[in-house]
Amino acid sequence: MINPMFHADRAPHRHVEAYQGMPDPEPPHRQDADAYSADKIAEVMRDQFGITPKVHTYSYRTPYPPAYDLIPLPNRYKVPYFTKFSRQDETSTMEHVNRFIIQCGEAANRDELRVRLFSSSLSGSAFT
Repeated sequence: MINPMFHADRAPHRHVEAYQGMPDPEPPHRQDADAYSADKIAEVMRDQFGITPKVHTYSYRTPYPPAYDLIPLPNRYKVPYFTKFSRQDETSTMEHVNRFIIQCGEAANRDELRVRLFSSSLSGSAFT
């Protein structure tokens, strides 16, 4: 017996009719999707467990604009191991900066690359 609801000629049209008139969903922007996910997680934590998430959380942020990360390093450049500056020894800040520029080599020709690499030459309390 053939079921009239699932007739072979009717099946494709049934799906088309069901979705006609519905707007295509817009893909969410990454930042909006992350904020939405964070809100949903906070809601579940609050409703199911009675836990209120911290309002202000801080994560590491680079001390330079994000555009600096898009600038490519020179061709075949290998990031050197920089002499670390921690304010603990007798090295002056001028000595450290001069040594850093020399160690940067070809990357020292661009201000953006120097700024991006400089944090790699700091340690301890000098990094904070």
